[in-house]
Amino acid sequence: MLSLVLTAAALLVWPQLKPIRRLRPRDKREIVVPQWLWPVAAATITYLAAGLGGLVAGAVLAAVIYRIVKQGKRSRALRAATEALSNGLGGVVDELRAGAHPANAAEGAAQDTPAPADEVLRAAAATARLGGDVERTLRDLRQPLLATATDQLAKAWHVSARHGVALADVLDATRRDLDQRAAFARQVHARMAGPRASAAVLAALPVFGVLLGELSGARPLHTLIETTAGQLLLVLGALFLAAGLWWTKRITEVEP
Repeated sequence: MLSLVLTAAALLVWPQLKPIRRLRPRDKREIVVPQWLWPVAAATITYLAAGLGGLVAGAVLAAVIYRIVKQGKRSRALRAATEALSNGLGGVVDELRAGAHPANAAEGAAQDTPAPADEVLRAAAATARLGGDVERTLRDLRQPLLATATDQLAKAWHVSARHGVALADVLDATRRDLDQRAAFARQVHARMAGPRASAAVLAALPVFGVLLGELSGARPLHTLIETTAGQLLLVLGALFLAAGLWWTKRITEVEP
């Protein structure tokens, strides 16, 4: 009871930072916390609460979850960039069939295309305007999200320049292929929502099992934290759980 009273009193007298920030210069009102402080604080708390085994297990799970979240963001960005480039190529094809010069067609389409797809079209437009090698420019373009699509676009430009095929036709074929790949990726991502949810539930079951054991008086946390065998089992369980999460991510995610 005394600890709760002291905690409540500490919260009541906790200093308010808003008036302090208001008295500071305008460019120094925000308190910037170093990014490295959060991992250090989390590692310290985990070590104090669960020991060395808990620290290793937490680090393994945190690394895998970070990679999964990062990969998910990259996949979404890749799908959006591929769709943007496909729409931009549609504008280029329409301009070419209307009689526009390839440089003007690509430049005009780039104005209505979001990044990073506009970078590809602007590079092709600038090279075509100067009479350069558009294929080489596209192959040398370092765009991580659109590396495959840019290489495919370079091949299409090569076919048109080398064999005399109408540029509008080969670019239209490239656009249709990008559309099909993006649609397939969206379809697979939507159909895999159920398996991903099931995997998340299965991943949370060990945590609920430990909590249920604590509520029933079996004291699994004591075994996992206070004993050497428990620490080893904690690390081993985290490794199996991380492997399952990563494998589920690999088999349920398709990039366009």
